[in-house]
Amino acid sequence: MTDPKRILVIKHGALGDFILAMGPFAAIRTHHPDAHITLLTTKPYAELAERSGWFDAVWNDERPRWHAPGAWLALRRRLRKGRFGRVYDLQTSDRSSAYLRLFPRGARPEWSGIAPSASHPHANPDRDAMHTVERQKEQLAMAGIAEVPPPDLSWLDADLSAFALPDRFVLLVPGGAPTRPAKRWPAERYAELAASLAADGVTPVILGTAAEAEAAAVIAAHCPEALNLLGRTGFAEIAALARRAEAAIGNDTGPMHLIAAAGCPSLVLFSSESDPALCAPRGPMIRVLRKENLELLSQAEIRQAVEGIMRRTDGSAHRTSGSASG
Repeated sequence: MTDPKRILVIKHGALGDFILAMGPFAAIRTHHPDAHITLLTTKPYAELAERSGWFDAVWNDERPRWHAPGAWLALRRRLRKGRFGRVYDLQTSDRSSAYLRLFPRGARPEWSGIAPSASHPHANPDRDAMHTVERQKEQLAMAGIAEVPPPDLSWLDADLSAFALPDRFVLLVPGGAPTRPAKRWPAERYAELAASLAADGVTPVILGTAAEAEAAAVIAAHCPEALNLLGRTGFAEIAALARRAEAAIGNDTGPMHLIAAAGCPSLVLFSSESDPALCAPRGPMIRVLRKENLELLSQAEIRQAVEGIMRRTDGSAHRTSGSASG
C-alpha cells in the first residue's frame, strides 16, 4: 500500500549533474512540506544530501549490475517497503526508469520521469536538446511543481583557517575527466595564467584531486606563489572557498558547478567535447569560453574574460590589470 506523504527522489551523479539538481530538490521539498522525502543516490553525494536539509532519509543506490538477480531483488524489497506514493526520477536514465517495474503492478507510485507508463511523464520529445536545468524544471512543471528556485548553497560552508589564505585569491580548476583530455585547457596555459595573476597580487589557488597532480606540479613550477590545495578540499571547503574567492577559472568539470552555484564569478572553458547549451554550470555570474580545440584558447581571451567578472573581496573597486593582454 502506498502513502502519498512518502516521496522518493532519484538522482545519482556525476557531481555537476547533482549540483544542477539542487533547485529541483528544494522545489520538491517546498511542494511537499509535510512529506517524508527519501533521496536515492550514490555514495559520493550522500553526505552532501544529508547536510542540505531537504531530505528525511538518504539511501545509497548500489546500482546493481543487470545480471545480478540477488542485488535486484534486494533493491526491489527496499523500494517496496518504502511505500512511496510518488517518485521524482531526476536521473531519467534507462536504469532509473527500470526501477518503476520493481514496484507491484497494482500498487505503483505516481511517477515523474520518462519511464514507460509513468503517471506524470516528461512528455517532450526534444527534452534531450534542453539544458539540464530547463529540462528538470519542465519535468517538475508537468508533475505539478510550478516554481523551481536557483540552487541555494548558503548551508554549505567550512572552516578554512588551516589553509592560511591570502586576502586576494582566484581558484584554478585544471582537471577534468581523465578519459576525456580534450576537455582540459593545457596545464602549461594554466601555469602562465597563474604567474600573470600572481604578478597582479592575486594568489592562484589550485583545486582538484590526486588525478591532477601532474597539472598542479606544472603550475607550481611556473608560479611558486600558487597555493596547492589538491586533495585537501571536500565539497564544503570548495563552497567556502568559492564564496570568498574573487573568481574561478576551470574546465568543464564537476567542481566548477559547485563553485558557480556557491556564487563565485566563474569562467568555464569548453571544447567541442561538451556543449554548454546542455550542461554549462549555473550561478549568479557565469561566463563561458568555448573553442573546438582548447589549445587554441589564448591568454588574452582568458584574461579579458576574467577581468570582466572578478570581484574584489576587500570591498574596493576592481581595476583592470595591465597584463590582461598576456
